Amino acid sequence: MSEAPVVRLEKEGDVGVIIVNYPPVNALGPGVSEGIIDCLNQANADPSIKAMVLMGDGRSFIAGADIRGFGTGRKRLPIGSRTYDVLDASTKPVVAAIHGYALGGGLENAMACHYRIAVPSAKVGLPEVLIGILPGGGGTQRLPRLAGPEVALDLIVSGRHVPAPEAKQLGILDEVLPDGTDLRTAAIAYARKIADIRPLPRVRDKEAKADPAIFDAKRKSIARRARNQKAPYNCIAAVEAACTLPFDEGIQREQALFAELENADEAKALRYAFFAEREVAKLPDLPADVRPYDFQRPAVIGAGTMGGGIAMSFADFGYDVKIMDASAESLNRGMDRIRTNYATSVKRGSLAQDEMERRLARIHPVAGYDDIKDCDVVVEAVFERMDVKKPVFAKLDEVMGPDAFLFSNTSALDMDELADVTKRPEKVAGTHFFSPANVMKLLEVVRPAKASPETLATAMALGRKIGKISAMAGNTDGFVANRSRAPFNSEMVILLEEGCLPEQVDKVMVDFGYPMGPFAVGDLAGLDIGAEGRKRRAAANPNYRKLPIADKLVEMGRYGQKTGAGWYRYEKGDRTPHPDPEVAAIIKQVAAEMGVPQRQFTDEEILRRLLFSSVNEACRILEEGKAYRASDVDVMWLHGFGFPRYRGGLMFWADGIGVRNVYNQIAAWHQQYGERWAPSKLLRDLAETNTPLREARPGS
Repeated sequence: MSEAPVVRLEKEGDVGVIIVNYPPVNALGPGVSEGIIDCLNQANADPSIKAMVLMGDGRSFIAGADIRGFGTGRKRLPIGSRTYDVLDASTKPVVAAIHGYALGGGLENAMACHYRIAVPSAKVGLPEVLIGILPGGGGTQRLPRLAGPEVALDLIVSGRHVPAPEAKQLGILDEVLPDGTDLRTAAIAYARKIADIRPLPRVRDKEAKADPAIFDAKRKSIARRARNQKAPYNCIAAVEAACTLPFDEGIQREQALFAELENADEAKALRYAFFAEREVAKLPDLPADVRPYDFQRPAVIGAGTMGGGIAMSFADFGYDVKIMDASAESLNRGMDRIRTNYATSVKRGSLAQDEMERRLARIHPVAGYDDIKDCDVVVEAVFERMDVKKPVFAKLDEVMGPDAFLFSNTSALDMDELADVTKRPEKVAGTHFFSPANVMKLLEVVRPAKASPETLATAMALGRKIGKISAMAGNTDGFVANRSRAPFNSEMVILLEEGCLPEQVDKVMVDFGYPMGPFAVGDLAGLDIGAEGRKRRAAANPNYRKLPIADKLVEMGRYGQKTGAGWYRYEKGDRTPHPDPEVAAIIKQVAAEMGVPQRQFTDEEILRRLLFSSVNEACRILEEGKAYRASDVDVMWLHGFGFPRYRGGLMFWADGIGVRNVYNQIAAWHQQYGERWAPSKLLRDLAETNTPLREARPGS
């Protein structure tokens, strides 16, 4: 029995319905474009068909190109014979009937049709910039003609998804159907209504007019966010071509700009990140039939900065969430902080006032444990000390129903110890949110030894349900994210001992692509928090490498922004970091006391000292089986630490230098600096076999 075609033509009287069926989301994979063209040709040759409808089976219209085909050298149809060109040239009208998503090539196909209708829940967009390319199917030429150049610039350079009602207002869609309307029936009726209208309304025949100044203004507006990247600027140039060139010449210009990007390092890194984010959800050692529990009644213990952010995360995604703290005063202070955070978003224009009120109404402050005993999942977010967390877990175990899951927002503490204070260790796991919890995308799920598969699956699903990217980590000090970052945090302070200044290190990392330098980030988070972790590690390890400069600042009460001084000084009411001569003097004094000679550093040495130290530690983590994949480490760095996405991730970036080169440099620093630079066995094995770091697995 032959397989069903990926595209089929069905007749409904005088209307031909072209249906794409390429699960799961109707990407433009092998055979799809050819199938659409074949069906178009059949319908145009059939005198009984007056108009056509293009739609998708299943979940979506056409969700975009098959990303796996980019950069592979796969042969593409030439201009003039692509689906976009054949749709545009059809002698009979074609109606795009959109549900689910019409993204990238999906929207480009829809814009090549003569009419576009959609259900209200549909979303459209041209997100190619997010994988380092630009819309290469006429999107940069048609969208400016449909919605205007300024709208096109915004959508193409940001890559954002646009809900159908907004797309109708912008002119992208001709009609949004009422809720509950059957799309196929409505599309066929629409096709009959417009079947005889001539001339056919082709987007290519519209004009795109703009003040030339908008293009330079857009380039300036993205300069900081898009530094080191080429795709956003090529997107602007392509839209500019739509306003200055005839349509066919604009298409040629679009293709040339696309070709510059497809095989560039930026696009390769962004494609890698895209697939790594999908791979991180896979837990290969859990039973295939395990299902997460569908929780409905979450609670958060602790109304501090982290607890409040976690509660906001639940509320932002439609969950009613209870929140409690040790005292009414702390709870009220926490709720005030939540209101302030939401109000700031309203002031910035990123949140509507009525939506703020809806979200706030979902957060329910409660007085004590009896008020949360009916909740089915609890996230503890109290102070990061075992003697504080253990009593909370013991009390939760006592009051919560036997089926409730107990999760801890800890960034480093032993989850086995916490689980063992309960009578339900199989229902306990770590859920490590990153600060600020309502903004940062990463949720690191920590796996205690006795956690059940259902508990781990539920913790992973919890993150996804509140808009996070969930990644699994083994139970080791600092887990995967913070443990892999710890050598970076030490090395950046050790560099100061040897002659660097905080502002020099921060400039190197910002130039590399971080939104903030690590010393400025330290001031934002609070230097006292890092000091607490150093004390704990020093107590546990007599060989722990102390950081006297950092400790000296904390002893002086320089905690960062909250005290007006840390690595930098801050003016009252201003978060701008200012280099502080007092810090330079402290560095010089401590280095002299330590007898460490001072020298000059190149930017490259600073960058590699910081990042290679963490590459080596990530290899140790993998060697110990505390992470599934090197790509999981990359996802954690992208979404937990702001690693520049267009560089792929820590391990992917290091592969660009070469695993042997990385190993050789670390081995040389081992000779120079001692044990902290000892190469991991896994790194040595990868170098000897020339295996890319991003392919590292436990036991590889």
